[in-house]
Amino acid sequence: MELGISTFGEIPIEHIPGGAKGAQQRIGELLKEAALADELGLDVFALGEHHRPDYVVSAPEVVLAGIAAITKRIRLSSAVTVLSSADPVRVFQNFATLDLISKGRAEIMAGRGSFIESFPLFGYDLDDYDELFKEKLELLMKINSNETVSWQGQHRAPLERAGIYPRPYQQQIPIWLAVGGTPASVARAGTLNLPLTIAILGGKPAHFLPLIKLYREAATKAGHDSTKLQFALNQHTYIADSSDQAADEFWPMYGKMMNRIGRERGWSPMTRDQFEFMRAPGGSLMVGTAQEVADKILAEYQLFGNIRFLAQTIAGELPHEKLMHSLKLFATKVAPVVREEAK
Repeated sequence: MELGISTFGEIPIEHIPGGAKGAQQRIGELLKEAALADELGLDVFALGEHHRPDYVVSAPEVVLAGIAAITKRIRLSSAVTVLSSADPVRVFQNFATLDLISKGRAEIMAGRGSFIESFPLFGYDLDDYDELFKEKLELLMKINSNETVSWQGQHRAPLERAGIYPRPYQQQIPIWLAVGGTPASVARAGTLNLPLTIAILGGKPAHFLPLIKLYREAATKAGHDSTKLQFALNQHTYIADSSDQAADEFWPMYGKMMNRIGRERGWSPMTRDQFEFMRAPGGSLMVGTAQEVADKILAEYQLFGNIRFLAQTIAGELPHEKLMHSLKLFATKVAPVVREEAK
């Protein structure tokens, strides 16, 4: 199994026009996290795209290019690229450039986005949410396969024998679809025979099994070999030397983040008891000792047969040295156990 890190690059909200020290510091920390992940042999480092004051990464491929220059082997992915509000030509060009810088380590994880800020920001109508993604994914896949493209859709100017450059170092850039649990999105990935990443950020992982069944059925119906499908799981992760320490250090920032987002979306406030339930065996949170986290990853592997696991980190107000310690434990204590058992 491939093991990696994903993060959105959380930062304290500053609201200042210049001298954004927190943002600059967080970018520097992301470079250090990626360098450590590469040094310790993890397989993937992925950055999510957001357009909010509480996240520093709005252009994952730019930060990943900086990471490419200081790493040697780790694969570099978005987590996700909000394709619905992006130009597929520019997305491909940016990631092809990243692929050249990294000598073939770029990946695109495309999704519709869990937040809506990018739609008005780039002049798109939320009523076209799904149609935008469907059309732009089609174009991105066509560009990835063809140097010269002719194409016409409803939401972008047509292309007539247009050359799209530069071309990547790899023959094609791997394109994954990222979903949070929408059946239509899962079925789309299967129909298109694309690798799938499911973010399990709540509930019980076992409840996501019907989605994997749907993914395989959609692939088979479209004429693809469902036994060759690749899919990954993405879950919030924090590891410390003791289980109580992990919970006590992670809960304050996790609860604060989830309740901030919850207020925006009308969710009931999360309690510490709910948090403890989520990090128990069978829950969605990978928070505990290295052995506890390894056991949960392997239990899910038995359920899903996933080929990749991404540990989604949260920075928040946690001292960076503690986050780096968690990453080190994941790479040196969890990864070897999981790789040995999930051969």
